[in-house]
Amino acid sequence: MHFEFPLKELPAVMRGPRVERRCLLLGGSAFWGTLVEEGLHAGKLRLDDGRLLDADAQVYLPPVEPSKIIAVHISYSSRSQETRNKPKPTETPTYFTKPPSSLNGHGGQILKPADCMYLNYEGEYAVVIGRTCRNVTPDEAWDYIEGFCPALDMGLQDFRDTDQGSMLRVKGADTLLPLGPGIVRGVNIFDQTLRTYVNGRVVQEAHIGEETIWGPHYVIADIARHITLQASDVILMGTPCHSRSVDAGQTVECEITGLGRVRGTVVAVDAPRAAALGVGHPPTDSPEVRRVALGFDERVPERFKDNLRLAKQM
Repeated sequence: MHFEFPLKELPAVMRGPRVERRCLLLGGSAFWGTLVEEGLHAGKLRLDDGRLLDADAQVYLPPVEPSKIIAVHISYSSRSQETRNKPKPTETPTYFTKPPSSLNGHGGQILKPADCMYLNYEGEYAVVIGRTCRNVTPDEAWDYIEGFCPALDMGLQDFRDTDQGSMLRVKGADTLLPLGPGIVRGVNIFDQTLRTYVNGRVVQEAHIGEETIWGPHYVIADIARHITLQASDVILMGTPCHSRSVDAGQTVECEITGLGRVRGTVVAVDAPRAAALGVGHPPTDSPEVRRVALGFDERVPERFKDNLRLAKQM
């Protein structure tokens, strides 16, 4: 494993049994439930009030209400190799934030404005903080994790030129963070494989333990040196190579073995009304934008490129 501060023992959050908590919209109200793992009703969702529901037939809300969402820029060796041509991008992690308003539920619509060309997918796993965390060591950080979720960290790369320093509109626009369907405990995240799909075809794949540069325990300890993390805060742990742009009508999914699969469908919407009045920096199609949105095809596996091409023909 490549990550800093290797495990001394398997933390409680990664020891079984597996438990998945989901939040759904039912009759106009939010309800919490737990996925049934074994027995006659395995795969069903048992609400906290005792009702048993078909898990696949529900409308899911994001299973978090964070005060902040913090994302690692690059934390997979294949992503660093593609973008930086080296297995480790920087000596220590660097970060950006997404506003909570970017959250989207499993199965939601991902909005692509008409004046934007490049909406990129990034399949990731999210770490959910379980209690107030400040000034901890990497070994201690595990005790502050509630669980893990599959996530899609979508990005409007057209705003790279103006927002590169903050990533505010690139990564912060409404609907750009499908997350869920639930929060999972009892799964060793380092034994799992991440896959991103476009229209059912694999366009990203990485074994998390083999490609991780900095584990969540290191990242939490780093951030919590100066920023208090609160219950339900989210940390996005980066994406492997081959982040590319998708179009309206395409379905994007991130599957993490042991955790589950989150889905979103790209939907075309009109450009913001203020754009026609010349308000703000417009989306751009510059060499820097294309460098990030289109990536470095010579540094990624051929099968990802072929699958994305086939997916876009569907």
